[in-house]
Amino acid sequence: MKQYLIIAWDAADSNAQERRLKVRNEHLAGAKQLKENGNFVLGGAMLNDNGAMIGSTIVLQFANDDDFHKWKQNEIYILESVWDRIEVHSFKVANV
Repeated sequence: MKQYLIIAWDAADSNAQERRLKVRNEHLAGAKQLKENGNFVLGGAMLNDNGAMIGSTIVLQFANDDDFHKWKQNEIYILESVWDRIEVHSFKVANV
């Protein structure tokens, strides 16, 4: 399986937090499905100094890039413009 580190920063406009909260349950349901399918390694919200969510960091694994891109095309935080800037890096979880 190929692993991916996703660092996704939330949009900074005045409606960004509202968009995040509106689709958060759908996003978490998607993460749960990814976990059940063996694609979700770890993930969570990035927080600012005040504890507010400002983005997400996720490690996912897929059999190939096509499967990864299918996920990316259907991720609700991308479709609903919650995430504004997304970095994707090849990754390998340490086997310790």
